[in-house]
Amino acid sequence: MVSEHTDSVGSVSVDGADGGRWTSLRLAGREWLWSGPGLLTGPRTGHQAFTDAGGLDECFPTVRGNPDHGGLWNQPWETSVTYAGTTLTRTFTGDAETVAVGYRLQAPPGFRFIWAAHALLDCAVGATISAPPGSDCRLYPEAAGLLPTPWPANAPWITATWPRPGGIDLGTYGPSDATAVGAILVDCPTVSIMDRGSELTWTLSCPGQPVSTALWRNLAGFPDEAPYRSLGVEPMLGRVFDLAEAGPDDAAVVPASGELAWRLTASARPV
Repeated sequence: MVSEHTDSVGSVSVDGADGGRWTSLRLAGREWLWSGPGLLTGPRTGHQAFTDAGGLDECFPTVRGNPDHGGLWNQPWETSVTYAGTTLTRTFTGDAETVAVGYRLQAPPGFRFIWAAHALLDCAVGATISAPPGSDCRLYPEAAGLLPTPWPANAPWITATWPRPGGIDLGTYGPSDATAVGAILVDCPTVSIMDRGSELTWTLSCPGQPVSTALWRNLAGFPDEAPYRSLGVEPMLGRVFDLAEAGPDDAAVVPASGELAWRLTASARPV
């Protein structure tokens, strides 16, 4: 089942049969979501291992770890989806240049989770990512080969400074060089992407919870057996990819009311 929020210029298309995946985000007269590497056709319902289909997957209650990319991508859903004793509901509104998504999670008080809008973007070589200079950026071990010093033993990540954490220019979607890097801009709720004369801005709001932006810059370094290019700029609740690695302040927590709400906004304009 495919549902849409549509207006005269902008639209979101969602495939409820395929994990509620966003298949299209059209704002300011262009498509922003990458259509994927063509690894499969049809929904991923019942699949055990995550398969990249492009677009935007809702990752919950973790991104990496168990289950990989969370437990929603292979669950059919419409406005709401139920998983592991929780219910996540989303509502789309918007106009030609902005789409806003309201989320509401019903779960036991104290429930800890990571959520990410795992958005893979249709960007050309030379696209740039803008975030506040000096932001803390957690780099993950796949970046080890790009660093001037050895990776610390048993470290799940290292923290460096944007826009060149560890000397890596993560702010540019460059030509293919057989690398892939995952990173998290910690406590960074707003990030913009400039590509071919247009700018897309993600903003995430959830007062009292850790709000960050995950990055996945794949310059034909992943997967090993058949690498392709992909660029993920992913608003997230939390400060880590894997819920199992979250410290006391690294995950979102459902309050005593048993409900938590957050709001994601995508806006675009020509520049």
